[in-house]
Amino acid sequence: MMSEGNPPLQVVGFVATTRGDAERGPAVRVRSDDATQRGVALCDLVWIYGPRRHDLAALIIDDTLPRGGVVVRDIAGLAPTEIVRLVRPSGERPVLNPKPI
Repeated sequence: MMSEGNPPLQVVGFVATTRGDAERGPAVRVRSDDATQRGVALCDLVWIYGPRRHDLAALIIDDTLPRGGVVVRDIAGLAPTEIVRLVRPSGERPVLNPKPI
């Protein structure tokens, strides 16, 4: 999980949804250059490793974010300013429909 090609990212925002929201579920927004460096692409499922746990989340590209920053949606145990790593699951590339955060 920890390699030179996968430097850590900082959580710069958190979105929590509620039952009635149209777009829900675990997702992570990241810049396209940060995603490319980690070998992941739009709509991939990625593991997001935080300080207390790890979860699968849909990846969304957002080039308005600062370099090295991510915004997470509906991922328990993460808070702004924490350091995380994104890792593509081994094997085939599962893909989801893109959902904006």
